[in-house]
Amino acid sequence: MKLAILHELNAERAARRPVILVTDTESGEQRLVKAADFAKDPLRGELEKQLRMGKSANVEAGGKRLFLNVYAPTAKLVIIGAVHISQALAPLARSLGYDVTVVDPRTAFASPERFPDIPLVAEWPDTALPPLNVDAYTAFVAVTHDPKIDDPALLHAFERNCFYIGALGSRKTHAKRGDRLRAQGAKESDIARIHAPIGLAIGAVSPSEIAVSIMAEITAVLRLPPKEKEEAA
Repeated sequence: MKLAILHELNAERAARRPVILVTDTESGEQRLVKAADFAKDPLRGELEKQLRMGKSANVEAGGKRLFLNVYAPTAKLVIIGAVHISQALAPLARSLGYDVTVVDPRTAFASPERFPDIPLVAEWPDTALPPLNVDAYTAFVAVTHDPKIDDPALLHAFERNCFYIGALGSRKTHAKRGDRLRAQGAKESDIARIHAPIGLAIGAVSPSEIAVSIMAEITAVLRLPPKEKEEAA
């Protein structure tokens, strides 16, 4: 790998921006494609597919055999609310490779005893969230049922363009949430991004089952092509 490509690759990875290194397996020629440039790249379809799957692969294009080396940031999961669902969701997400953080200013809930080996931030969202560097590779889940905690957290998720935003509550609860968020400056497009009721409709009842439905929905948003995402919703 040429030094210039290596420097550029490291810079993109440090900034948590996905890139794919395209290598001609016969000539050894290499080029780096940033996610922002996928739309105009001749390998657009293959690049988007492999990045979505988070896997490197061999492909054939234009009579050439190419190796697509995918460098995608580790996905994060930020859970707002140290509740029973979170106790099941946090370890499940970690088992799938997510960097998980639980945020809840209520210290009686956000305790190491209830969340062993899970990073906890016992602060209000305005204080807790900025240092977490929430970004487009972050799934964001609000489950406290307390507007004083969930609402400012959701506004932060909108600003940071999280790939998944979900919130606990019935359709009636979500309608009231939408009114509150609009009053605080949220756009209709922001509110439309919230998955609520949260999780895939699998008939989940217990906290553990709800955690499975949430993680399944996050996975669908991360991995499925746009058309299949709509069908799964």
